[in-house]
Amino acid sequence: MATLHLVFGRAIACVMAASACTATAQQAATSGTFVLHKFARAIGKETYSVETKANDYTLTSHFLFTDRGEPVPLETTFIASTASMSPLSYIAKGKAARLSEMDDALKVDGNLISVTRKGRKDVQKATGPWFITDGYSPVAMQEQMMRWWSMHSKPAEFTVYPSASKVRIEPAATLSLNGHVVHGYTVGGLIWGEESLWMDDAQDLVALVSTDAEFDHFEAVREPYEASLGAFISAGVQADLAALVKLSASARMAPPSRLAIVGATLEDSTGSPAVKDSVILIEKGMVAAAGPRGQVRIPADATVLDASGKYAIPGLWDMHAHYEQVEWGPIYLAAGVTSVRDVGNEFDFIRTLHEALDRKQDPAIGPHLEFAGVIDGTGPLAVGAVLADTPEQALLWVERYKAAGARQIKIYSSVKPEIVKAITSYAHARGMTVTGHIPEGMTAIEGINDGMDQINHIQYEVPYFSRTELDSQGKPDRTKALVLELDGPRSRDLISTLRAHHTVLDPTVALFESFMNTKPLNEIEPGLNHVAPQLREALDSPPAPADKAALTNAHWQVLMATLRALHAAGIPIVAGTDQAIPGYSLHRELELYVEAGFTPLEALQAATIEAARALGLEKESGSLETGKRGDVLLLDADPLADIHNTRRVWRTIAAGAVYDPAPLWRSVGFAP
Repeated sequence: MATLHLVFGRAIACVMAASACTATAQQAATSGTFVLHKFARAIGKETYSVETKANDYTLTSHFLFTDRGEPVPLETTFIASTASMSPLSYIAKGKAARLSEMDDALKVDGNLISVTRKGRKDVQKATGPWFITDGYSPVAMQEQMMRWWSMHSKPAEFTVYPSASKVRIEPAATLSLNGHVVHGYTVGGLIWGEESLWMDDAQDLVALVSTDAEFDHFEAVREPYEASLGAFISAGVQADLAALVKLSASARMAPPSRLAIVGATLEDSTGSPAVKDSVILIEKGMVAAAGPRGQVRIPADATVLDASGKYAIPGLWDMHAHYEQVEWGPIYLAAGVTSVRDVGNEFDFIRTLHEALDRKQDPAIGPHLEFAGVIDGTGPLAVGAVLADTPEQALLWVERYKAAGARQIKIYSSVKPEIVKAITSYAHARGMTVTGHIPEGMTAIEGINDGMDQINHIQYEVPYFSRTELDSQGKPDRTKALVLELDGPRSRDLISTLRAHHTVLDPTVALFESFMNTKPLNEIEPGLNHVAPQLREALDSPPAPADKAALTNAHWQVLMATLRALHAAGIPIVAGTDQAIPGYSLHRELELYVEAGFTPLEALQAATIEAARALGLEKESGSLETGKRGDVLLLDADPLADIHNTRRVWRTIAAGAVYDPAPLWRSVGFAP
C-alpha cells in the first residue's frame, strides 16, 4: 500500500508540473479495495484501478455488495484528461442499491455533456467549475472528485453532473490512526445532506461515511484501515453536526436563562381544560411554571416570546425514529418533534449522536434523543453488525448498549426464538425494557410471553384480527382480501395478553399507508411536495394500479380496523413514523389515529404523555407541567379542534431554545 501511495504521489506531482514528467506519468498507476458496509456490517467490496497515460486518465471500478440476500453490482469506467483531470466520459451500469437501477453514459464535448440515463437522452451545458459523479457510488469516483477539486484550487462550490447538484467541500478534523494521518472533509450536495470522507497525503481516499440510495447508513473503508471503521463513523457524526450548526444557525435563538411564552392557549396534554392567555415560564431549559397569566409571575429579566393567538402543546415525540443522518435533527425540530426514540441504528453512530445531543451547554441541532439498541441474529435478511446467536453474545450486547446510554433493546427479525428470552432477561435485569419486531418463526403472543415489553409495527397484530381465505388447494389465496375477525378467539387472546403484560404498541400506520396508497401519495401526505429534491423520487410511492386498487384498499381497511380494535380495547399506543416522509409523517400518523377513532386529545397523547410514559420518562417529558423539560410546540391553530393543525407549526421550543421552522427546513434542502 505504501508503494502505491508513493507512486501515485509522484504521478500527481508530475501532472502539476505538466509535461516535465510525462514519461513517469505514463507508467504510474494506482489501485485499491474498499470494504463496503451497511449499518457498519461488511457486505461487499469495491476494487478499482487507475491507469494514467499521456492524455487519458482512466478509472475502472467493480462494485458489489449483497444486501439482505440481494446482489447489488455496479461497473464503472471514467476517463479524464491527464493534464487537468477534466472529465471526458463516464459509464456506470448496474445498481446503486437493491431497488435503484443505474444505467448512465456521459460523454463530454467542450462544455456540453451528452447524458443517457435509463434509455433517456439529454444534453446538459456545464457552467462554472464542474465534475462528473452520480451520488455515493462507486466510492472510487469520490476519490477522483477530491483529486480534481484539489487540482483546481479547491473551489468553494462546483456542479456535479448529471444531477446538476451544487457541491461544497469543507475541511474537517484530521485523524491519526496507527501512525497514519488522514485528512477529513465534509461534502454537501452530492447526496441529500452531508457526508464525511478522509484522504491521505497521497490523495487516496481512505474512508467514506455516507448514506446509500435507500437512505441507510453506508460506509466504505480502504482495506488496511478496516479496523478503524468505528472511529470514522464517530468522527463523521461530529464533523456533520459541526457543519449542520453553521447551516441552521439563523433558525435558532439560544436558550435564555429565563424564557416567558406569553398569551398562547395552553393545552398541556393531561386532559385538563385549556388555559387561555397563558404564561409558560422556562428556566434553564425546564418548565418553572405554566398557567393563567394572572397566576404566573414573569421575572423582570425574562426574555418574553409573545405567542398571542397561538396554541401551546408539549413538544412531540417520534417513537419510531431511525436517525440515519444528522440532517434529521432540523427536520424533527421544524416539524415540532422535540424528542425521538431511535429504534435501530449503528452502535458508534447512535452512541456518538446521543452524547452530542445530550450536552447541556450549547447542544447540537436536534431533538432530545433516547435509543433502543438493536440486536439481530445471523441470517440472509440480517441487518447491521450487532448479531447475537448465543446467550453469551446477547449478554455482551445488552451490556454494551446499557453502558452507551440505551434505555431499551430492540429485537430484530432474524433473532432466533430461543435467544429472545435471554435478551429480555438480561435487559430487564439491567433496568431496560425491550421493544422490536416479532422474529421470524414467532408470534406476537410468544414474543410477549418471552418478555418483550413493546412491539413495533401493526403487521404483527393484524393476523389476530383477520384471516386469509384458502384456494382450492388449501393454500392462502393472495388474490382475495383478508376476512375481518374482530371478535374471534384469536383477537380476544391477543388483547388479554397485551393487557396482562401492559404491552405498548407503535403501529407506524403512516408508513404502511405510504406503500398501500390507491391515489397519488402527495394527496395523502402533502409534505411530499416539500422534501429535498434528492429524496422526492425515492419517497414517492406510486398508487396501486387499477387492477390492484380494490385489493390494496381492502387490506388497508383491515389494518385500520385492527388499529381501531386495539385502541377500543385500551391498549397503550404511541406514535412513530419509521422512515416515511421525514418530519411530516408524524402528523399523518396522528391524523390516521383520529380516523381510527381516537379523539384529537388521545392522538396527541400518543405523541406526548403516552410516549414519555412508555419510556419511563413521564416525570421529565410529555406534558407542560412544572419540573419537566422546556419542550413546547406553538401552533397557529387549535389541534384539539382539528388534528391536522399539528402541521401548522409557528415555533418549536426545545429545552428553552426557540426555533423558527422555515430556516430549519431550508437548511436541509426542504421547502418550508
